[in-house]
Parts: sequence; C-alpha cells; structure tokens
Amino acid sequence: MPKMKTNSSAKKRFTLTASGKIKRKHAFKSHILTKKSTKRKRNLTYFGSVNKADQKNVKLMLNML
Repeated sequence: MPKMKTNSSAKKRFTLTASGKIKRKHAFKSHILTKKSTKRKRNLTYFGSVNKADQKNVKLMLNML
C-alpha cells in the first residue's frame, strides 16, 4: 500500500504543541489594515488553537490519525 501524503497547505498552516494541541494563525491580518484598530491587529498577531470540532479534520490532513 502506498504512503499517505500530507496535505501541503495544512502542513504550512498548522503546528503541533507538545501537549498535542494544534496551533493556527489568525486570519484578517494581511491587508486593508488601516481601518482596523491597533488593538484588533495586535490580538490577531498571536496564535490561536484549532476548535475541537475541527481537530479531527486537521489531523486527517496532517496524517496523524
């Protein structure tokens, strides 16, 4: 049986923490930043975690199940 391929877009977007959680970056931080407040842009800088409902699909894309 051939090897399973990791989804290339997923491996660029998600990273795994030591405790097994999946980290992700926030959207809405690339352009049209002038109308967004400084506080909003600052909070979008930090990493978030993937929602529990989406974790199974992300792990499938990363070949972790």
